[in-house]
Amino acid sequence: MADTDWPGCGKSLKGVILDMCGVLYDSGEGGGVAIPGSIEAVKKLKASDLQLRFCTNETQLNREAFVDKLKRLGFDISVSEVFSPAPAAVAVLKERGFRPHLLVYDGLLPEFDSVDKTNPNCVVIGDAAEKFTYQNLNEAFRVLIGLEKPVLFSLGGGRYYKEGDGLALDVGAYMKALEYACDLKAEVVGKPSPTFFQSVLNDMGLQAHEALMIGDDLVNDVGGAQNCGMKGVQVRTGKYRPSDERHSTVTADGTVDDLAQAVDMILKQRH
Repeated sequence: MADTDWPGCGKSLKGVILDMCGVLYDSGEGGGVAIPGSIEAVKKLKASDLQLRFCTNETQLNREAFVDKLKRLGFDISVSEVFSPAPAAVAVLKERGFRPHLLVYDGLLPEFDSVDKTNPNCVVIGDAAEKFTYQNLNEAFRVLIGLEKPVLFSLGGGRYYKEGDGLALDVGAYMKALEYACDLKAEVVGKPSPTFFQSVLNDMGLQAHEALMIGDDLVNDVGGAQNCGMKGVQVRTGKYRPSDERHSTVTADGTVDDLAQAVDMILKQRH
């Protein structure tokens, strides 16, 4: 069952931002599987007068390949609607003159083709999955510890996410290891960074109070959105855990069974 008090904002709402993994689909072998009702829910949002964007910390594929994967699952999504950390990180690197040592999944490397990587003066880590070996982490550590002013960029800060066979460690766990070893604080590019959420709002031309975030990650999706002034709704799919509803610092504006239920409740408020 869903909470019944949150969709009161539906009438004044102008835009919806959706997390992807755990909300639209569960990742796994063969590109993953769509969560029941999510394909139709996206269609309903697109047929409404609401603006729609997708906000992901996906860092195993470049955006084009990621969108192609979702299209194969049956979703109506275009690259211009998807906001992910890598393009944002590339912009930051160029703006600030950084040359990265990359610890990312091979599928993400093309996103950084336009960036100078000679003689690195920072480290960028993403969800490198099985590439998070001791050797690769130690190499990143040595780059950082050898810099007078070490800078670590993390593409997202998630602790874990849901694969088809269970939960899997996310980039945040490895980010914390490098923070501890090098006595530094990483700069997170992606959720829950306020700058990342603001870039999505800017693209829609909306104020924070006019938009709603729907995600499965209480801290990075819901909490991150709330810190920007948006409302945040959590779905009971993906990485959701029952203990999320008793979290000590983040309380969702609403909790629903899945995206389909959230969309039906929002659209019902608008009629």
